[in-house]
Amino acid sequence: MSIVNPSDSNNPRHPGGRPTTYTPEIADRICGEIAEGKSLRTICKPDEMPALSTVFLWRRTHQEFSDRYEKAKQDCADAMAEDILAIADDSSMDWAERVDKDGNKYYAIDKDNIQRSRLQVDARKWIAAKLKPNRYGDKVELSGNADSPLKVCINIDLGAGDK
Repeated sequence: MSIVNPSDSNNPRHPGGRPTTYTPEIADRICGEIAEGKSLRTICKPDEMPALSTVFLWRRTHQEFSDRYEKAKQDCADAMAEDILAIADDSSMDWAERVDKDGNKYYAIDKDNIQRSRLQVDARKWIAAKLKPNRYGDKVELSGNADSPLKVCINIDLGAGDK
């Protein structure tokens, strides 16, 4: 039995590790995939990509990358809005083939798939609203006195006590 040195560059199980040096090419790939709606965790999964922690470091130490990353996140919100429409319009998995006790096939609503689609839509709605609140966030309208649109009401019962 031989012992393999993990730092040995000839070791096929350890190809040299993930890239840690910032390059414009890797930055382009990361920002492009973020803009398409992919998560940073998914983007960083392949061995040829930097680790998540490395990308976080690059955001702190490379202002150009940080600015591009933030713009890509804004585009990501729009990509997620497109995903929402695609998920909502796709009914291909809403029905599942079942077999009754007599062996007859029939189709029934696949509630699990519909719930999964709802979860996917809700997650994307929430993220899009956080990334672009003016476009995808909830609108709040205040009415009444423009100088004091909110009024605090305190209801104190000074009655006879418990009845």
